[in-house]
Amino acid sequence: MSATRAWLADYTWEIVTAQNAVLCAAKNALHKPTSDGHDATKVLWEAQHTQKMRLDEAVDLCRRCHRKAPFCFYNGNTFASIIALVIRKLALPAEQAFVIRSLAGHIVAGVATEEEVRAFRAFCDELEQG
Repeated sequence: MSATRAWLADYTWEIVTAQNAVLCAAKNALHKPTSDGHDATKVLWEAQHTQKMRLDEAVDLCRRCHRKAPFCFYNGNTFASIIALVIRKLALPAEQAFVIRSLAGHIVAGVATEEEVRAFRAFCDELEQG
């Protein structure tokens, strides 16, 4: 399995938007694009989500999109859930999968410690080595 691939290619902007709608509906929150961040985030996502990249680069794209706040609510949850779906496809042992999803989610949300970032990058380096 190549560590550099189009990790996010299956997740079109329509899927990102639908994921946000589901998260908002579950909490009775307003699902609506923001006037400031939506269009720029959509352009960024559509330009990069199909590109081949390392997993840590895919996580960083999700983090950058979260930071642009394309939706009124649950931006972090939206992009964290997408990267969690990507990581589920790796067929990792259950405990490792939980840890890797947690690390990725913290990075996307912007709350990861340096130790968490290093641990996630080390995991990505292991993927690269095969």
